[in-house]
Amino acid sequence: MTRIRVQYAALPFRLVDGQPEVLLVTSRETKRWIIPKGKPEKGLSACEAAAQEAYEEAGVTGFVSTKAVASFPSVKRLRSGIEVPAVVRVFLLDVQAILDDWPERTQRERGWMSPGEAAMRVTESGLVQLMLDFGALWNAA
Repeated sequence: MTRIRVQYAALPFRLVDGQPEVLLVTSRETKRWIIPKGKPEKGLSACEAAAQEAYEEAGVTGFVSTKAVASFPSVKRLRSGIEVPAVVRVFLLDVQAILDDWPERTQRERGWMSPGEAAMRVTESGLVQLMLDFGALWNAA
């Protein structure tokens, strides 16, 4: 029986003229648009691990929610090429600093966009729904 992997993700966002923008990054291998995510890290809480991924993959820091705001099923591709089931737990990251230098800057692109535009660029169904829900929350407020 295959165990389900857990990944922690950050949804980096900022407000521009009162409207939300989210930050997506490209995956290293396939260059798909995704949110920063990774496996649990020893010594870090779930939200701290999500914030660490945002720093490493997207070069942003800020205030991270202490509780996951969403989760969705995903598939994790291992180094061997095998794909295994995963669940992604997502934490909001209110971006306070955008860095010019960060660990994975040469391996990824990053892009700010509206939640609606992000929903059209991501390919994972759970991530599409997350972007649509995030956009709807701001429009309802």
